[in-house]
Amino acid sequence: MRLCSIASGSSGNCTYVGSECTHLLVDVGISGKKAECGLNSLGLSGRDVDGILITHEHADHIAGLGVLARKYDIPIYATKGTIKAIQKMKQTGDIAPDLFYEIREDEKFTIKDLTVNPMKISHDAAQPVGFRISYGSKKVGICTDLGIYNDYTVDCLRGMDALLIEANHDVNMLQVGPYPYYLKQRILGDRGHLSNENSGKLLCRVLHDNLQEIILGHLSKENNLPELAYEAVRLEINLGDNPYQAGDFRLSVAKRDEVSRVVEIA
Repeated sequence: MRLCSIASGSSGNCTYVGSECTHLLVDVGISGKKAECGLNSLGLSGRDVDGILITHEHADHIAGLGVLARKYDIPIYATKGTIKAIQKMKQTGDIAPDLFYEIREDEKFTIKDLTVNPMKISHDAAQPVGFRISYGSKKVGICTDLGIYNDYTVDCLRGMDALLIEANHDVNMLQVGPYPYYLKQRILGDRGHLSNENSGKLLCRVLHDNLQEIILGHLSKENNLPELAYEAVRLEINLGDNPYQAGDFRLSVAKRDEVSRVVEIA
């Protein structure tokens, strides 16, 4: 099983998850051309993609969806609320209704040899979800765009072999930055985004001996730095109420505009 961030950040998100015979994208918030280039770097093309999983309808998650889905007739899996929201948007262009497959939170479904389990998240979108994807006993979790987490979130993310989790902003950078007040409040709110510190605190609750990889993603271009996110999360893990140190795990930051290292789940 492989996991690879093709792009991750406030300006666009696209993640690949696959097995030997099944290839999925989680979100296409970058241009179709850029998504194809990312797939090409993995030895794949749009023709190989068996499905696109959409977390929610914000532009940084669906910008290239219409182009890619139309070109290759790729099935799109999203919640009812997300599908309705996408269909009202002009930027994706016309997408054939029969390409959409409605999914529900906490109801598993399969795409060839991969099992997908959507989870509820707290974000200011129509009906947003995160995804847990498994191949046999191997499991990866992709959870970004959540203003807060709770016991349900923790339960959903326990037992993963690899996690791509949001570390969106540094609170101090956001507070003194150029964003208008209403936008700062939105990001800091319960339906906004996770700060570096809260990302680390969430991780402290889901760490386990067999966790192979942690990827920090969806960093804000204006209100964060990769080094800040990395060090803040490391500090939370090291000082947190858990038996681990950050050095016990492979921790990295997903690149904003480039394909990140491919994670092979052993």
